[in-house]
Amino acid sequence: MTATTERAEPEKQTGPKPLTAGTRPLAAQISVYVFVLVPLIALAAAIPFAWGWGLGWVDIALAAVFYVFTGLGVTVGFHRHFTHGSFKTNRWVRAVLAIAGMMAVQGPVVNWVADHRRHHAFSDREGDPHSPWRFGSSPAALAKGFWYAHMGWLFERDITNHERFAPDLLKDRQLSRLNRLFWLWTLLTFVLPAVLGGLLTWSLWGAFTAFFWAGLVRVSLLHHITWSVNSICHMIGERPFRSRDKAANFWPLAIVSFGESWHNSHHADPTCARHGVLRGQLDISARTIWLLEKLGWAWKVRWPNEKRLARIAVTEAGH
Repeated sequence: MTATTERAEPEKQTGPKPLTAGTRPLAAQISVYVFVLVPLIALAAAIPFAWGWGLGWVDIALAAVFYVFTGLGVTVGFHRHFTHGSFKTNRWVRAVLAIAGMMAVQGPVVNWVADHRRHHAFSDREGDPHSPWRFGSSPAALAKGFWYAHMGWLFERDITNHERFAPDLLKDRQLSRLNRLFWLWTLLTFVLPAVLGGLLTWSLWGAFTAFFWAGLVRVSLLHHITWSVNSICHMIGERPFRSRDKAANFWPLAIVSFGESWHNSHHADPTCARHGVLRGQLDISARTIWLLEKLGWAWKVRWPNEKRLARIAVTEAGH
């Protein structure tokens, strides 16, 4: 007679997957502090550094080129393509957009997308990873909320659940490989400006100033522009379209954010490839997608049309 043992069936999960999936390891948490605070310190030192030590046209040119390249990697790549599927493209353009976005040092592409999809799912409600209304609407609460939405939330150790919010990216083998190489793209975003600065000026000092301006300061500036969309654009601005949250259009940030600050328009119609949908609203990211489409590198672009705009427009009765 043989003994038999019963194996317990694994308990089946019911309901949606949890919002978070564990916490960051200590080393990863320390790296967040380093890559947020060190460029910020560099930005704070920028003005006296420029006065006392000099700033050249090579530094400005390199900073501008890397700002545009990495900034569009975030806005066109991370945001409009990977998060919202505003257009389709080939695997090589996807790879370039993913690398460019990760060179902005705002985290691996899968992390970024998961956080942002979670933000849209719970915008300005419980579960939103970075709402400025998290602590209430009193002046003190909003001051605390502004800090939290702008950068305080980055220091939380909870990781947004990738399986719930970015399962499509996890299944993409090419993207997963690039995602694991985030350390390499971070290294390149600081090393490349230094190498180019050194070669163009043929001096170690040129390499150092390029590293400072086109590396540290450029990364910090782009960080704060991106974070301002999370903080300022959920607090003040115009709301010409209906959305379920407090997202607002804030025109002063339109150029430096490549069109991301037309945030009310975006939250009213998240998958639309153009955020600046009204007359006079400059949207450099949308123009970049238009160029990709003309080159045959983007298709099935979700452009705004009269039907889409009518569906989200604020009417007199809706006020």
